[in-house]
Amino acid sequence: MAKYDRMTVLNSIVGIGVVPVFYHKDPQTTIDIIKACAEGGARCVEFTNRGDLAWKVFVEAMEHVLDNDLDIIMGVGSIVDAPTAGIYISSGANFVVGPLLNPDVAKVCNRRKVAYAPGCGSASEIGQAEELGVEICKVFPGKEVGGPAFVKSMLGPCPWTRIMPTGGVNATRESLQEWFTAGVSCVGIGSNLVTKEIVANKDYAALTKNVRQVVTWIEEIRGEL
Repeated sequence: MAKYDRMTVLNSIVGIGVVPVFYHKDPQTTIDIIKACAEGGARCVEFTNRGDLAWKVFVEAMEHVLDNDLDIIMGVGSIVDAPTAGIYISSGANFVVGPLLNPDVAKVCNRRKVAYAPGCGSASEIGQAEELGVEICKVFPGKEVGGPAFVKSMLGPCPWTRIMPTGGVNATRESLQEWFTAGVSCVGIGSNLVTKEIVANKDYAALTKNVRQVVTWIEEIRGEL
């Protein structure tokens, strides 16, 4: 069961503005990455369902978060079907993210009051997602779909839409400036933030520093808009 209610999760994602995205097969490394991101100010972290038995890694990380009463909102990504969503929701996932829109996943998430951010690549998909109760639409792959220009064009006729691009968002002020100026509500950043070098070297202090910098940039950019 999710520790945090859906509104708390959604408000935290939008309020902070960035969701680090990553996968690792080692439970301890996963825990260290999650804690480093949280210490940098990214309270919401997305663990992607990429490898074999990934849910077991997620469960160990979630158990650590709960046992130590850490104020970290863990979610799961790369979810494409309802059964897999159910496994993670029953394991404590606080939000579910996917590369595509699946109405069955939306129904499972709604039944348990868990936030669902499906991947959308067109105005029609975003509209369908919103009809299914989605509050934040993940635009994916962000760069290939059209980048910041797509977001700006979408928000013209549909200013109520909340968009979170993933793919094509860099951990730089210039990239963040483009996306937030276009009107995104938040962004998801994967390997451009949780880099292979940092993970390989277990340099979690560097990860915390990078996350804190991204969070600070977002605050500054929002203050200028």
